[in-house]
Amino acid sequence: MNLGYKSPLYLLPFDHRQSYVTGMFQFKPPLNQHKTVAGSKQLIYDGFREAVDDGVPASCAGILVDEEFGAGILRDAIRSGYVTAVSVEKSGSDEFEFEYGEAFAEHIDAFRPTFAKVLVRYNPDGDAALNLRQTARLRQLTDYCRKAAQRFMFELLVPATKVQLEQVQVDKDAYDRRTRPALMRQAIRTLQDAGIEPDVWKIEGLDRREDCEQLVETVRRDGRGDVGCIVLGRGADEPRVVAWLETAARVPGLIGFAVGRTTFWDAIADYESKKMTRQAAVSRIAQCYGEWVAIFERARTSRPGAAPGLSETTAPRTVP
Repeated sequence: MNLGYKSPLYLLPFDHRQSYVTGMFQFKPPLNQHKTVAGSKQLIYDGFREAVDDGVPASCAGILVDEEFGAGILRDAIRSGYVTAVSVEKSGSDEFEFEYGEAFAEHIDAFRPTFAKVLVRYNPDGDAALNLRQTARLRQLTDYCRKAAQRFMFELLVPATKVQLEQVQVDKDAYDRRTRPALMRQAIRTLQDAGIEPDVWKIEGLDRREDCEQLVETVRRDGRGDVGCIVLGRGADEPRVVAWLETAARVPGLIGFAVGRTTFWDAIADYESKKMTRQAAVSRIAQCYGEWVAIFERARTSRPGAAPGLSETTAPRTVP
C-alpha cells in the first residue's frame, strides 16, 4: 500500500515561492532576481545546518525546498544524508497542478529526495468538480511514487467554504476549532478511498488532543499503521505554534513538525533590510528551529511509554 514513515521528523520547510517572492521581496514577474531569492534560501539552509551542528539530531532533521530556487541546496542536503523533501505543486494556485506538468516524474527522479511533497487545498464540501480534478492528478502522483519506491508527503489544507464560515459567524478561529478537524478526517478518508496513499500527512495544527488522536486513527485505518503525521506551522505566531507542537507531540503517530515562516521570516526580513548581519540571521534561524525540536521532544517524552528523547548532551543549545 505504502512505504510509511514512523521515525521522528523535524522539517524546516522553505519551499515557498510566489508568496515568498512577492511578500518578502516585492518582486513581480517576470522575475529577474533569481540569485537574490536563491541566496536567501541558502541562508535558511545554513541556519538549518548550524542547528544540526548545535545538537539537532541529523537523523531526524530535514528540509523541504523547491527545485526552482533550491536545486543546489537539495543536492547538498542529499549528499549530507539529511531527510529531504521537494515540492511538486505549482505555486500560488488554488487548484493542485504539477509544477512541471506531465514531466513531474522526471524532475523527482533527478533528485530522488526522501519525499515528493504536494500541497493541496481540499475541502470535501467544496467544489466537487475541482476535487475530482485534483484527485485524478494526485492518483497519478501516488501511482508514480509506489512504482518508483518514492516516499510521498501530502500537505493537506482545508480552507473554509463561504457557508462553513457563515455557520461560525465568520470566525476563523471558531472554524479551526469546531469545524475543520472533522473536515480533515473526512478529506483524508475520501482521498484514501480514491487510492491516494501518502507515507506522511502534513496537517494543519489542532488545538485539542482528542482531535489529534482521531486524526491519527483516520490516517492509520485499514492497515496503514506505518503512516506518519507531522504538524505544520501556518506562519502563525510563536505561542500558537508552541501550543500545536505540544499538543501533537503527546499523541503517538504525530511524529514531528514542519514549521517554516515562523522560523525564518523575521530573520530574512531583518537581513534584507540590513538590520542584521548574515551570520546573525543564520544563528537566529538555527536557534528558532532548535527550539521547536526541543519543545516537541520534551512534550513527546512526557507521554506514558514514550521512548527517551534528546539527551542533555544532544539537545540544541540556546543561542544568546
